[in-house]
Amino acid sequence: MLSLQDAKIAIIGLGYVGLPLAVEFGKLHSTTGFDINAKRINALRAGNDLTLEVSADEMRQATQLQYTNTLSDLATCNIYIVTVPTPVDDDKNPDLTPLIKASETVGSVISSGDIVIYESTVYPGATEEVCVPIIEKTSGLTFNQDFFVGYSSERINPGDKKHRLPNIKKVTSGSTPEIAKIIDDLYQTIITAGTHMAPSIKVAEAAKVIENTQRDVNIALINELAMIFDKLGIDTTDVLEAAGTKWNFLPFRPGLVGGHCIGVDPYYLTHKAQSVGYDPQIVLAGRRINDSMGAYVANRLIKAMVARDIPIKGSRILVMGLTFKENCPDLRNTRVIDVINELKDFGAMVDVHDPWVNSADAQTEYGFDLTEPKTAAYDAIILAVAHDQFKTLGASTVKGFGKPEHILFDLKSIFPSEVADLRL
Repeated sequence: MLSLQDAKIAIIGLGYVGLPLAVEFGKLHSTTGFDINAKRINALRAGNDLTLEVSADEMRQATQLQYTNTLSDLATCNIYIVTVPTPVDDDKNPDLTPLIKASETVGSVISSGDIVIYESTVYPGATEEVCVPIIEKTSGLTFNQDFFVGYSSERINPGDKKHRLPNIKKVTSGSTPEIAKIIDDLYQTIITAGTHMAPSIKVAEAAKVIENTQRDVNIALINELAMIFDKLGIDTTDVLEAAGTKWNFLPFRPGLVGGHCIGVDPYYLTHKAQSVGYDPQIVLAGRRINDSMGAYVANRLIKAMVARDIPIKGSRILVMGLTFKENCPDLRNTRVIDVINELKDFGAMVDVHDPWVNSADAQTEYGFDLTEPKTAAYDAIILAVAHDQFKTLGASTVKGFGKPEHILFDLKSIFPSEVADLRL
C-alpha cells in the first residue's frame, strides 16, 4: 500500500483550483503540475499566475513543484489529482468533456498501485460511473485491484484572500476504507483547517454539489423578493438590513449569479435527479429566476430611461464590471454579459470597463474590447460588480461619467441609496 513518504503527486489542470493545490503540495511533496496550455506553463515557470490566486513568493516556496505540459513527465507519479473544469453546454446539460479527457490522460500513464483523486464538481456517481471505466479502458488496469480512486471536492473561492486552500475544511473520500484513510492523511498534510472523511465517494460528490445549489436557491429567493419590492416601491437593501437585525436571518443579497460554481453546479444535480426519474422543482425554479436576472436588470433600466425621456436607440451606456464577482479577473460564466447583450438588443451602444480584466481576454471570450470611461458621456451607468476600485472612485466621480441627464443603476448597492437612481 502506498505510503505518504513515497507520494509523488500529479495535479492535472492548473487553473483556479489546480494551481493553489499544486503549490501547497509542492511545499511538502514531490509534485508535478500538468496543463495542456503551454502558454500557462511558461507563465507559471516564470512565477506569473494570471489568475492572481497565488503570489510569486508563494510559488517560490513550493520547492518540490515542477510545471509541465509533457505527458511523459507524469509517468513516475503515483497520486493523480484531477482539477479540470466541469461546465454545462448550451442546453444546460453537464459537459464532461474536460473530465473525460483528463481521465484518458491519467489512464495513459497510471501504474499498478496508483491512486486517482477527483476534485472537479460532478453529480453523485460520476467518478465511479464515468471516470473509472475510462481509466480501466485506457490503462488496462482493474479498479480497486490495480488502481484506486477518491473524491475531494474543491472549495476555492476566486479572489478571496481570507478563505484560502489551507484554512478551508476539506471533504475527502476513497474507493476502499484503506484508500480513504490514505487520501485523508494526504490532505491533512496541507489543510490546517482539518478534514472530514465522507463514508463514500457518492456522499462526497453530493455534498459538493449541494453546497452551491443551496446558495443558488437562497439567492434566487432574494432576487424574486427584489422584483416584488420594486413593484411595491420599496428599497430591497433597506428591507434586508431591517430583516437582518434578527439573529437567524440569512444575509443573502440580490444580484447576477454567474461563475464556475453557483451558476453551474445545480444543473449537475438536476441532470442526475432527472436521470433517475425525479423532476426537481425548487432547484430548477431557482435557476430560472437567477438566469433571468440579466434581462430583468436591462429591462428595468430601459423603463427608467423611457420614464425620463432618454432615447434608447443610439444611447450610450457604461457597464462597470465584467467579472462574475468582485476583485478577481475571472470571466467564467459571468452573467453581466446577459445585461450587455440585452441592452444591445434594444439598440444601445454599450461601453464596458473592468480594471481587473485584460481587454484581450474580453475580446477572446465575448468579442468586444474594454474601454476607459469618458466624462459626461453616458445616458446610463450600471455598477455591475463591486470592485474595490469603483468604491475608491466614489459616487461623484462615477456619476461624472454620465451626461447631465442620466440614470445610475447600482446593482451591488456600492453607494448610499440617495446616490443611485436604481438599485436591486
